Amino acid sequence: MGASAISSAGKSATRRGGISAIRRRVGLFVAAVLAAGSPVLSAAPAQARAERVDHDTVVHTTGGLVRGERTGQGRQFLGITYAEPPVGRLRWREPQPVRPWLGVRDATSFGNRCVQGASWDPGYERPSLTENCLDLNVYVPDTKRAQQLPVMVWLHGGGLTGGAGEDVVPDVFAAETGTVVVTVNYRLGALGFLATEGLDREAGDGVSGNFGFQDQQLALRWVQSNAGRFGGDPRRVTIAGESAGGGSVCNQLASPTAKGLYRAAIIQSGAYNDCAARTRTKAVEEGAAFARKAGCPDPATAPACLRGKSAQEILTAQAGFSWSAVAGGGFLPQQPTAAFAAGAAAGIPVMNGANQDEGRLFAFGQYDALGNPLTAAEYPKAVERLFGPQLGPEVVRRYPLAAYPSPSIAYGTVLGDQFMACTALRLDRTLAARGKVYAYEFADRTSPPFASLRRLGTTFDFGATHVNEVQYLFRHFGIDTPLDDQQRVLARQMVQYWGSFVHGSPPRAQGGPVMPHTEGRVLSLRTAPAGGLDVSTTVGEDHQCDLWDAAATA
Repeated sequence: MGASAISSAGKSATRRGGISAIRRRVGLFVAAVLAAGSPVLSAAPAQARAERVDHDTVVHTTGGLVRGERTGQGRQFLGITYAEPPVGRLRWREPQPVRPWLGVRDATSFGNRCVQGASWDPGYERPSLTENCLDLNVYVPDTKRAQQLPVMVWLHGGGLTGGAGEDVVPDVFAAETGTVVVTVNYRLGALGFLATEGLDREAGDGVSGNFGFQDQQLALRWVQSNAGRFGGDPRRVTIAGESAGGGSVCNQLASPTAKGLYRAAIIQSGAYNDCAARTRTKAVEEGAAFARKAGCPDPATAPACLRGKSAQEILTAQAGFSWSAVAGGGFLPQQPTAAFAAGAAAGIPVMNGANQDEGRLFAFGQYDALGNPLTAAEYPKAVERLFGPQLGPEVVRRYPLAAYPSPSIAYGTVLGDQFMACTALRLDRTLAARGKVYAYEFADRTSPPFASLRRLGTTFDFGATHVNEVQYLFRHFGIDTPLDDQQRVLARQMVQYWGSFVHGSPPRAQGGPVMPHTEGRVLSLRTAPAGGLDVSTTVGEDHQCDLWDAAATA
């Protein structure tokens, strides 16, 4: 998530009723001989052993041969191209499978990040302006198991405007859980989610605006074709993601064109705005406004005009717009909640949850990060600006300043409860009508701020805020998080919960209860001194969901 994203959190929330804009946020002959097991190699045992080790890092994918590398955790294959570069005539088109190549492609470094601006995240200090970015990364654990391993496909967050598959390094997770993990790049911002009438007619599919999600689906199809080549089982694929990645999982669950590409799903802080997509009308209006800003005001010529613009021009013009799915057409015929009610995700086990103090990050970005902490006098005005003159006073009454350490934290609690905690519980209820939904809440208020925040050196009390749980599961941005002994225990338990779910069982961990799937029961994830792993029946009450559920249906 970029600094500009968090600083505009409140404005974006006001405009969109959600936080989808928030946030912010890698030969041919020789390889053929190895694959065939040439008798020439058997004549030299020592050489054969060396060649077999090398062969272990060369995999023949549907696109061609790739050479990865060994690490202390197993093998990794970075920057594997799964689609043709979406440039020229393929810009704002459904992604096309990569054309096969000759030779062995290096797969030891991450590929390009999709077009995005600079941000506050480690490694994102400069913008990325390349559209040749549709790559994925595969992490394979060492294992003596004869059977194929389950696969988890991770979709990154970043408000659909930033981030990349490399944002998490799941090598330890893969090793500890015996899971093949795939992380994916997909198109972002206007290049991933623009919808206009002109572009729609050229695409010929009745709707546009979901190109980034179609990228994700092509990556899932790549996994179906290639998982077995890396020791994975294509019949046991779990899609997972956090924030905009969790929202992406929500959309894939609702999409009929994703049917059969996965068997289970994990949604982390992704139910915001009740997984709602933009209407076709709204998306086209926004697309027209974007085209005008980009210097392409005539709808009849906008497609050709926009395809003539540079990535930098597109990036500049998309500032100030929010991007999300578009309801209508083949990818998403109807709103996700309606699709779920009609059985779109029937029989798909889901793990869904949010963080206890989700909104503190957004309040910090809107106020304290700018050197302007919210004051007691400004608090009721800020709430009323967000929720209007009718609901605003009731919100202030239900969230009195006296109950919180500061006005910013009070405001952040309001944001988190409405946009994250209560929407997650509503999604639980919606999905539970058609299958099992395992519910959790990350509640370690002692958790260190994630890496981007640690770089700021702020003393703001983030608690269990947005993104903080990711560093308990993976090496976030490839960085080891400074967890204390109790937090390391919790991290191991969380990895066990997630891993067991990916393996097809109810989520369970040593020393803790099974994650519940009964409505109203939520597993609270805390360190032992703070209460440990506990099944709560009061999460809805704790987050004032009676207020927010009523407001959502008013």
